[in-house]
Amino acid sequence: MTFIKKHPFLFSILVFSIIVATTIITVTVVFFCGVGKKALNFGEKVGIIEVNGVITESRSTLKSLKQFRKNSKIKAIVLRINSPGGAVGPSQEIYAEVKKTKKVKKVVASMGAIAASGGYYIAAAADKIVANPGTITGSIGVLMQFTNIEELLKKIGLTAVVVKSGDYKDIGSPLRKMTPKERKLLQGFVNNIYEQFVSAVAESRKLPLEKVKAVADGRIFSGEEAKRLGLIDTLGNLEDAIDLAARLGGIKGEVSVVYAKEKRFSLFEYVFGSTLSEIIKDLFSQKYTLGYLWQPEKGINNG
Repeated sequence: MTFIKKHPFLFSILVFSIIVATTIITVTVVFFCGVGKKALNFGEKVGIIEVNGVITESRSTLKSLKQFRKNSKIKAIVLRINSPGGAVGPSQEIYAEVKKTKKVKKVVASMGAIAASGGYYIAAAADKIVANPGTITGSIGVLMQFTNIEELLKKIGLTAVVVKSGDYKDIGSPLRKMTPKERKLLQGFVNNIYEQFVSAVAESRKLPLEKVKAVADGRIFSGEEAKRLGLIDTLGNLEDAIDLAARLGGIKGEVSVVYAKEKRFSLFEYVFGSTLSEIIKDLFSQKYTLGYLWQPEKGINNG
């Protein structure tokens, strides 16, 4: 008690040091007893990159592919896909990066509940594709949608006034009906993007172009049907895909995996990283919704 009264500051430092030391020892023991076992495995690994939801951007996936490609400890990569597809540009960017990556190390696509349209597009670039028997896949095609609110404006007494530099400058405008010439132009555009999709699948899957076109009418398939058609290689779950990737990558013995870090949505970054005009544009602007996207009215589930 005398020491505490004479040296209260030193006593506080001593107590704090004991608490810190105890915490470090506890965490270390837990870490070594199993929680950190995989993290401590410095051997050869299989890297897992997850692509979830609608594909609206490619930056995070491209970054993960590059990081895993350069990491000498990662001998193979599993691209875990749970996506109905999405925008054409990002899907094509991921596809191209997967092709670039598999020149360096093996890439296996693992399909979860759904890997349709753009989700299948990026899977097609992999060395091997693994799907569950009931995975929703396929939907090879292109979708472009527009909204027309002309009749609504008439009912509330509003008239749209547009000044444009060319006949097609406001093509797809929600303020008026689409003309036959505009529809023909857009149909030609969609057809061109569709041909790119079909060609990519035929090339990557080593299938005749006509065989791919025969099933590339937007229809979906189960994983089992896709295997029969040559759209995937084998049936299995994520663990099967990891084992396959490990074998292709030359890993022997127990397989260790490492997941790519997902970037979390940041409200701060969205608000302060964008101008007010950009946020308003996101909410209210009419966009060309061109996509490799399976968009059913209602989802499919068991039950």
